[in-house]
Amino acid sequence: MKAVLIICDGMADRPVPALGNLTPLEAAEKPTMDLIAREGICGLMYALDPGIPPGSDTAHLALLGYDPYQVYTGRGPFEAAGAGLELRPGDVAFRANYATLDKGGLIIDRRAGRVPPTQRIEDAVRKIKLPVKFLFKNTVGHRAAFVLRGRGLSAAVSDTDPHETGKPVQPCKPLNQTAAARKTAKIVNMFTQKVRKTLANHPENLERASKGIPPANILLLRGAGVVPYLEPIQQKYGISGACVAAAALVKGVCKLAGMEVIEVEGATGNVRTNLKGKIFATIDALQRHDLVLLHIKAFDELSHDRKAQEKKNFIEQVDKHLAELLDKADFLVLAIDHTTPIELGEHSGDAVPVAICGPGVRKDDIQRFDERSCAKGGLGVIRGRDLLPLLLNLMGKLKKFGA
Repeated sequence: MKAVLIICDGMADRPVPALGNLTPLEAAEKPTMDLIAREGICGLMYALDPGIPPGSDTAHLALLGYDPYQVYTGRGPFEAAGAGLELRPGDVAFRANYATLDKGGLIIDRRAGRVPPTQRIEDAVRKIKLPVKFLFKNTVGHRAAFVLRGRGLSAAVSDTDPHETGKPVQPCKPLNQTAAARKTAKIVNMFTQKVRKTLANHPENLERASKGIPPANILLLRGAGVVPYLEPIQQKYGISGACVAAAALVKGVCKLAGMEVIEVEGATGNVRTNLKGKIFATIDALQRHDLVLLHIKAFDELSHDRKAQEKKNFIEQVDKHLAELLDKADFLVLAIDHTTPIELGEHSGDAVPVAICGPGVRKDDIQRFDERSCAKGGLGVIRGRDLLPLLLNLMGKLKKFGA
């Protein structure tokens, strides 16, 4: 028995006035997704708990059967692991965004126009001198990973990202009174100051400005954490797994869960991603693994940028490619990690639709895959960490509990 877990990042939404008060899923023509719903069993899912807006990190932990409330230590370690950085015990990892500061020191774009900086910018950051060793790497788009390595460090420090524009970079503060937290906050603030000085007049940023592209002249850090222990999925569930994704965060979660992470040339995490290549990589991975997680990111990015029509169009584009999977696995699971409403531009705690299609499934009467239709499905309402056990039960992979 083989299964593909398709996770459409942020695809769920609320009714959008620009789409006639339909959600993008309701407005889109998506025969493949609707077929999965029609031939399967549907429901609604809260990645964490009702009303709690999940991060993509905690949501993906839940969808792989882990309890985020028990294992989550911060987003940074997943971002760093997914970027290919080898983490050690005691390392403190951060997620980083390239952003744009104006001359007054206020953030005017938290994503530097979503135009990825090149290796030249990364190399300039790596040359910065700090009292401890650090690792730094660009990941996808405007994102990067930053890791502090040394004695006496702590992840109990605040973000430097204010999470909105029109504000300055926030000072990193210790979240407890330990010497390690104070030391780490001091080093982070030193790093931020040196990044600003290093990138202010970097030739690449001067070129970007001349072309009307927001310069990548600061790094915003958030999600400090140490490497968590995740029981490998092979031990936890007795299955082998692989991950096909562009986002470093998702690759990091899967890597730390003991899954094979498959790189696909041209996979970018945005609307220009190599969807065809990701589908072929998924089909190939099914030859070696019981479960393949296929992650598609751009729905979330379009929601954050409040692009309703573009989100609808991308749903239709993805749907055509998903048709290639219909006869390649025993089970197809169509899932969403969280709702990202166009009108809000951020994650919300709304339930998301979910569908499981395959042999032995008790089909319900649902005809379309969308938020309102799936609310009437046979699965009812589940939590994210219920999804994988439900699938593995259908696959015959779980042992009986009790006599």
